[in-house]
Amino acid sequence: MRFVRELTSWSSGTADPEQFPYQAVVTEFHRVGKHFVKKELLVQLDQARARVNARTTPARELSAFLDVALDKWDARYDYRSYLALPLLPLPGHAPESGPAGRMAEEVDRPGPGDGRRERDRLLVDLVADALAFELAASTDAIDLLPEQRPGPALVAKRCRLGVRAASSALTRLGLAGAVTEQDPVAAAVALHRLAVTGRDPARERALGLSMLPVYVSHDEYLFIRVLQAYECVFAGVAEELRGTIVALDTGRPRPAAGRLAYARELISGAGALFSLLATMQPAAFRTFREYTEGASAIQSRSYKIMESLCRTPEPERLDSTAYRSVPEVREVVRAGQPSIDRAYRAAVHAGSLRGADLDLVRQQMAAFAEAVLTWRRTHHRLATRMLGARSGTGYTEGTPYLAAVRAVPVFTTVSTENRPPRTDPIGGCCE
Repeated sequence: MRFVRELTSWSSGTADPEQFPYQAVVTEFHRVGKHFVKKELLVQLDQARARVNARTTPARELSAFLDVALDKWDARYDYRSYLALPLLPLPGHAPESGPAGRMAEEVDRPGPGDGRRERDRLLVDLVADALAFELAASTDAIDLLPEQRPGPALVAKRCRLGVRAASSALTRLGLAGAVTEQDPVAAAVALHRLAVTGRDPARERALGLSMLPVYVSHDEYLFIRVLQAYECVFAGVAEELRGTIVALDTGRPRPAAGRLAYARELISGAGALFSLLATMQPAAFRTFREYTEGASAIQSRSYKIMESLCRTPEPERLDSTAYRSVPEVREVVRAGQPSIDRAYRAAVHAGSLRGADLDLVRQQMAAFAEAVLTWRRTHHRLATRMLGARSGTGYTEGTPYLAAVRAVPVFTTVSTENRPPRTDPIGGCCE
């Protein structure tokens, strides 16, 4: 077996991280699904991991990959490892990174080289890769994930919806007219060609290593890529919210409003990903989700960071399964993480937010809140369609949980009651 032969050769030599047989390992995982990789092979990988001294960049990358590959073996399997998020180039500043002055400059001048552009590039990469897989599988060019393949009509629909899902990011990248083909398959090909142009080898490898499905069902590829894309969106929104807080704290309401408007654009534009995800075949979804027990979107760190940056969750929310599943986020919140609600109140009290500026910030807060509520409602509808009354896969309630939290206020300082509720179309609805 190639996997065993190459791994044995690597381990018996210098164990150079740059020479690790990634492709052989990934190929074996793809052949059977992560859940079904043989124990003796996992033992070999575990032994290989013990030889990695994670001091250099290649060693850190290898260590991260092996941690993701061995998550079930280690009994650490969760949403983050299922989506291989440590392997993706998710740009963004940590909450504590950099002095306030430098962050304040970024609030006013988020230049073309900042995290915004990188996140949009990653989102396009993820969607384009999902569509490339659909097209390759439809022509039998690959034998990856062969079970429950969709028919030509569904593939074409996914191409159409995928190109649409990437359109907002393309516009922000200045590439609004780059994909003009009317035929959905031709448009998907053009999108993928655009995505791979100029892509560096490290980014290419990260995309390849971040696809480790638990089973061999075709639709799991789409499922993983869409969820990874949403994590990219949430990370971007969190950065905009941090920028909003800094702007309010430093008496600059208009940059604060601009950050909120951009965050709303990210959430609203990402709604098209739901339509793409809704094309999953229910039978295929039920098949592979049997092996995802322990991983659930309720464990999303980026979403909890986004939520808690808007306002500090109530004690009962912080003590819920949702936050206990992300203990590092929970501890930061409990330690006094800033929030927009708190910064808004302080700015109003200090007199730095008043008059037309106050109205502008309130309007943008309300618009952002409505975008988040719309996202929650659409998420609940899609989950209900796919799951029905079944429980979630992360030892969670599933759709009853989503129903309970979909109307939780985003802010306590600004209401959305006067805004008519929206629900983004999904599946075959109003596409």
